[in-house]
Amino acid sequence: MSAESPSQPLTTTLALAPVVFLTLLLGTSVYLFGSDSSYGANQIALILASCVAALVGKRIGLSWHTAQEGIVQGIATGLAPTLILLAVGMLIGTWILSGTVPAMIYYGVQILNPAVFYAASAAICAVVAVSIGSSWTVAGTLGIGLMGIAGSFALSPAITAGAIISGAYFGDKLSPMSDTTNLAAAATGVDLFDHIRHMLWTTVPGFTLAILIFLLIGGGAAATPEEIARLQQGLTEEFNIGLHLLLPLLLMLALIYRRFPAFPSIVVSALVGAVFAILFQPEAVRQLAENDPGLVQPLLLLKGIWISLFDGYVSNSGNVFLDELLSKGGMSSMLNTVWLIICALGFGGVLERTGILDHLLQMILRRVHSAAGLVSATVGTCLTTNILAADQFISVALPGRMFKDEYPRRGLSRLNLSRTLEDSATLTSALIPWNTCGAYMSATLGVATFAYAPFAFFNLICPLLAVLYALFHFAQKPLETGASAGPAA
Repeated sequence: MSAESPSQPLTTTLALAPVVFLTLLLGTSVYLFGSDSSYGANQIALILASCVAALVGKRIGLSWHTAQEGIVQGIATGLAPTLILLAVGMLIGTWILSGTVPAMIYYGVQILNPAVFYAASAAICAVVAVSIGSSWTVAGTLGIGLMGIAGSFALSPAITAGAIISGAYFGDKLSPMSDTTNLAAAATGVDLFDHIRHMLWTTVPGFTLAILIFLLIGGGAAATPEEIARLQQGLTEEFNIGLHLLLPLLLMLALIYRRFPAFPSIVVSALVGAVFAILFQPEAVRQLAENDPGLVQPLLLLKGIWISLFDGYVSNSGNVFLDELLSKGGMSSMLNTVWLIICALGFGGVLERTGILDHLLQMILRRVHSAAGLVSATVGTCLTTNILAADQFISVALPGRMFKDEYPRRGLSRLNLSRTLEDSATLTSALIPWNTCGAYMSATLGVATFAYAPFAFFNLICPLLAVLYALFHFAQKPLETGASAGPAA
């Protein structure tokens, strides 16, 4: 990293310039392009705002090289999530081609009741996420099947996505195997299991309220039994359906549970799906390869598998609904999201390298005058960092570092900080379209972030509970007698 330091102080006006510029551009983008704004217009806004931030750096004496370092380093933080995103695209393609996703839909519509589907989806995702510690994996496996089942029931994709995300983040938040849970504990210097226990104060009531809301919403005007029967018939005409096709899903969950890294686990599961496609759906594989007459059978099957990995599955059953439900996946389907993530992380990186982000966060800290204000400031800082830095790990680590000493100074245990980091930074990341989490969930579930965000009730409720608890001095653990109010060891 460059050791270059600014030669002039950064003023608040200069620090706000790229943020105000980006806000104006994003607002214009949404006004002009609506739900399509994330397919290029927002990326342009982020790139131009990065240039404004670089100009601010230039104004205080930093070179373009320093700003570029920040952009590159910011993008580098998102390379691992980007690889996972591309791997999920592969997974979706082969799992549809193999019949795994169709089987999940086929059996899911038999088991799940439309009247409680949203609540059941949230609960199922919560249980699995607690066991494997990954909201992304849950969304990329169970989430895909549940979205298909919701489509079969003619239920709202946006509400379904909100239920999946609510459950996935509940489990991710309470799992000792979760990256963000471990990061929040480490960033604040508290014991991991003490951190998880303290989170129960907001997490359990928040998820209970979310489940109750999903139950109240109900299934609405769901598809009729006759429509469901026609869908199942369409699935059996296009695929050889059987319970054995769920094995790739079980393998995937087992790999993650055994702490295998996410990227290789997803790639292996995608390749297992490819093998299942050859074994159990050879005709579908040949049709995807357009039955190329110039190829011998082994190469024809290889071509079909290869297409599903990079371009997904295309259904040509003649059933418009079924074709729309199953035509998705492939690495190429994730490229727009990768584009968005790169632009967003580049903007966050240049803000951090030029000192703009730290300046803005310190502005917030200077306005804190009470314990309630401290928690509220933490929530606001985490949300701001999620918006500007576009990465939940930065949004946990940076505010955690900023506020770590402030909580003990005000007589509060750092467990209150670690809990608030999770209530805000972890959960709001999925509600921002250009954040790595929001972009991933939107691409994987096939629903725009702004469409599902109002229904991700758990993610919306917990930050509010954190602030309310602080205002009423409820469940705020005091600093233990004899504990140091200085820097954590």
